Amino acid sequence: MERGSGRVTSRWVPSGNIRDTLSAEAAAITEATTRRLASVSASAWRRAESGLRLQWCEMLGLDACWGLPRRAPSVVVTGVLERGSYRIEKLHYEAWPKLYLTANLYVPRGVTGRLPAVLYVSGHARDPKSHYQAHARRFAELGFVCLIVDTVQLGEIPGYHHGCYREGWWHWYSRGYTPAGIETLSAVRGLDLLTARPEVDPERLGITGISGGGVTSWWAAALDERIRVAAPVCGTATLYSQVHDRTIDGHCDCIWWTNTRRWDLGDVGALIAPRPLLIASADKDGIFTVESIRQVHAQVAPLYRKLGARENLKLVETPGGHSYHERSRTEIFAWFARHLQGREVSAAEIGDLELDPAKLERPEALRVFGVGLPADACNPRVQDELLPAVGAPHLSDAEALRTHRSRVVTFLREHTFGGFPTRPVPLDVQVEYEFDEDAAGYRFGFTSEPGWRLSAQMLYRKPLSTPAPVMLGLRLPGEGRGDTRSFLLGLRAPGARVAVEVRGTGDTSWGEDLNWHVRRAAAWTGRTVASMRVWDVLRAVEAVRGLPGIDATRISLAARGEMAVVALYAALLDGRIESVVLSDPPATQDAPGEKDGRGAALEMLSCLRVTDVAQVAGLLFPTRLVLAGAVPETFQWPEALYRRLGPPGRITRVSRLSDWEGS
Repeated sequence: MERGSGRVTSRWVPSGNIRDTLSAEAAAITEATTRRLASVSASAWRRAESGLRLQWCEMLGLDACWGLPRRAPSVVVTGVLERGSYRIEKLHYEAWPKLYLTANLYVPRGVTGRLPAVLYVSGHARDPKSHYQAHARRFAELGFVCLIVDTVQLGEIPGYHHGCYREGWWHWYSRGYTPAGIETLSAVRGLDLLTARPEVDPERLGITGISGGGVTSWWAAALDERIRVAAPVCGTATLYSQVHDRTIDGHCDCIWWTNTRRWDLGDVGALIAPRPLLIASADKDGIFTVESIRQVHAQVAPLYRKLGARENLKLVETPGGHSYHERSRTEIFAWFARHLQGREVSAAEIGDLELDPAKLERPEALRVFGVGLPADACNPRVQDELLPAVGAPHLSDAEALRTHRSRVVTFLREHTFGGFPTRPVPLDVQVEYEFDEDAAGYRFGFTSEPGWRLSAQMLYRKPLSTPAPVMLGLRLPGEGRGDTRSFLLGLRAPGARVAVEVRGTGDTSWGEDLNWHVRRAAAWTGRTVASMRVWDVLRAVEAVRGLPGIDATRISLAARGEMAVVALYAALLDGRIESVVLSDPPATQDAPGEKDGRGAALEMLSCLRVTDVAQVAGLLFPTRLVLAGAVPETFQWPEALYRRLGPPGRITRVSRLSDWEGS
C-alpha cells in the first residue's frame, strides 16, 4: 500500500461547479432536441410518435390512469346566467374521483347544429375563471362554445401547485408527481365534457391559455390528439434558458414535467405537429425569454415542414412583459376562426375583448358553489392519490427476490438514473500527497464526469496485509473536516478505509442557500442531487478497485444519515458490494423536507414508483448489512426478508457502530 514519493503527482484541476453543470446539462438536452427534430424524417417520426406520446404520458404521471376506460365526467350545473348572445353555465366536474374542477361554460344563443369548442385553461390568477372571463365571452360571441376551467391550485376548492416550490414537498420528484400532470388530466376531462355536449362538434376542439394556462395548452395538446388547434400564450421556453437564465426560480412546479426522458419543450411541440400551433409570447417576458421562445419555434419548425404543414405553425411576438397584448388576443381569435370554423378573417377585423370591468361579470356571480363546499373533495390531497408510493412487496424466496430486483433495477436505470453519463470519461486517478500520522495513506483525486474532479483519502493502519478489503465512507454535506475520517477509523472492520467526497461535500460544497435552486433545476434536467451522488459513488468504487494493493472483490460502503440513501442505491446498481454499513438511515424517500431546500436531499426521480430506501436495503440480499443508531421501523422489512431467506445473507443491528465487531 505504501507509495514512493516519485509516484505522487500534484496538479490543480477544477473541482466542480454545480451551476455550470446544470447549465451544461440543460444545454445538452436543448441541443439534442434541436438536432433530433432537424434530422428526423417524416416517416420515422410517424413510426415513433405513438411511443413518444406514451413516454410523455408517463412523464406527466398519467400512465397509470390513461389507459382506463373514460366516459364523460359527471357534471353538476349549479346555475345559469342568460346574456344577450350567450349563456353561462356554472358547473363542476370530476377530473379524478372527488377532484372537483369548477368551471364556466359559455354557449352561444340560438345554436343550430354542432359548433367548434375551445377549452380555455387558466393561469395563476386569483378567481381564474373570473379573471380570464373576457376571453371565454369573446369566443362565445364569435360562435364557439367555450369551457373556462379553474386551476387545481386556485379553484374554489384549492389544491397545490407549489409543492417543491414552496412547501418543501421534494418527495414529489421521487413519486414522479408534477402538477403539470393533474392540470393536463383536468384539461383532458374538460375535453370529455365538451365532446358529450350536444352543441359541440367533437372534431373541432381547440385549447388556449396564458402563463400556467399556456403551458397546460402545450401539455394537453401534445397528449390528446382530439385537440385540433392550440395557442399557448406566454408559456414557452427552452430548458437551457430556464436553468441558465434561472427563470426556473420564478416558476411554479406545473411549468415542467418529471423529466426522466430528458426532453426539451420542442419534443412536446413535436407531438402537436402537424396540427395548427400558434405560439404567442411577449418580447420582454422576465420568466420566458424571447430568445428561448424563438428557439422553441425553431426546434419545431423543421418537423412541420417535413410533415407538409409549414403554414400550421406560427410565432406571434408582442411588446412588453408577461401578459396578453391586443395583437396576441386577436391573432388567436383569427387562428381559431380559420382552423376550426373554416373562415378567413384578419386579426384586425375580428375584434378584441371587452376590457371594461363594469361590463364584465362580478367574480361572485361566476362562482359555482354557494355556501359550503363538498366535504369529500380530494383537491388538497390529489398529489397523494394520483401517484402513491409503492408498498413493500412480499418476496417468498430467493427466486422471487431476484425477479423483483431485476425489475426494480431495470426501471431505475431507465428512469431514475437515466441522466447518468452514457460515455463515462476516464477516471484519471491521481495521487496528490501522502501522509503518515494516526493513520497512513494518501489523498487522491478522480474525475466523476466532465467538470467534476472529486477527492478521496486512502486510510490504513500499519501493518496492512494486501490485497486488502476496503470500506468506502461517504462524507456528509456541511460536516467537519475530519468527521468522515474519524467515523471510518472508528469502525472495527479489516483492511483499509477510503473517505470519499461526493459532489456538494468537501471541496465541491456549495452554499445551502443555493440548494432550493439546485434541487429544482437538477430535477428538470433529469437528475437530482442524490442521483448525481450515486454516480459519484459508483465512480469512486471503480477508482478504488483499480488502486494497487486492493482486493477488488471486497469493497464495502459506510454512510450516515442522508448518505445512507446514496450508499444503498449505489450498492444496488453496482451489484458487487460486499457489505453496507449504515448509521441513522432515513425512514423513507416519501417525506417532505425543508421549504427552503436546505437539509437532506433524498429525492430521486420516480423511484417511489417501484421501491423505497428500506426496500432497497432488502434487495441487496445476500450483501451483509449493518444497521446502527436510530433505525426506522421501515427497516423491519429488510430484516424480516433476510431472516426468511437465511444464509448466506446476514443483517446486524447495533446501538452504536463502535459495538459492531466487523469481520
